[in-house]
Amino acid sequence: MKDQIISLIAETLQEMNQSGEFTYETDTIQGDTPLYGGIEGTLDSLGLVKLIVAVEQGIQDRLNITVALADQKALSQTRTPFRNVNTLADHAINVIGMAAT
Repeated sequence: MKDQIISLIAETLQEMNQSGEFTYETDTIQGDTPLYGGIEGTLDSLGLVKLIVAVEQGIQDRLNITVALADQKALSQTRTPFRNVNTLADHAINVIGMAAT
């Protein structure tokens, strides 16, 4: 499932890259591609919101599971789950697991 989520995030980022909302030097988006926060984060707050909404919609469309990735738990963590592609994918899997129970 993680590969599906990473693929979904990468596709969304590539679309955002084409529209100029996400800027990354290479065409290859990998697990360690920085997203938000810290020195390397490439998304501003609005870009992060757009990414989260698109990933939530993609999960709904592909997996038929409704999730909210930007919940209180995610926003209150010391280290944001939106740091890079891997941390976002792990967070999404965790939220999907909670939604399935």
